Amino acid sequence: MEKQIFELLTEKRQKDELALLDAYNQKTEKFGLTLTEQEAKELIVRRNESLKKYGRVEFGRGILDKIVYNFCDSQYVSQDNYLAVLTRLQDIFYHFKNESQDKMTDDELLNFMRQQFESVCFGDLDYLEDTCLERFAKAVREGYQGFTESGGFDEYEALSEEKRWDDELYQSVLRELFWE
Repeated sequence: MEKQIFELLTEKRQKDELALLDAYNQKTEKFGLTLTEQEAKELIVRRNESLKKYGRVEFGRGILDKIVYNFCDSQYVSQDNYLAVLTRLQDIFYHFKNESQDKMTDDELLNFMRQQFESVCFGDLDYLEDTCLERFAKAVREGYQGFTESGGFDEYEALSEEKRWDDELYQSVLRELFWE
């Protein structure tokens, strides 16, 4: 009986989500991105697999619409990779909600993901997942809370282990090459 109720609720939710397809496409088509009904169904199936894999439950509309709206204007998302990127971002999101022990809101995590995807990872989902989010989640588990004030923005530099642009070094080399 419980299984039948769950299946009915899941079926109704999937129908509601497919109805949202038009709303998604209206928002994203100006960026050259649309989902077919079949692609939307695949996203829903993959989302359900991801929820099960990570032992998570969603109430209401879920996270997919926020992922669509947060990433649809990314310079690294095109029609060719749209479905694959959305599918992977869903999975990464649920994984790191668990890894951060749910200490971040959905928006804080999505803001962090989006900013790193654009500025540090340059669209590389492996680097986002294996490096940026891994370090961030570890810091959060260890008590880091700076993201609560920033909403998840501008957090990675404090956690980065890579040497980034050094303006003083650049200026020094320029002087050495051209003025001395």
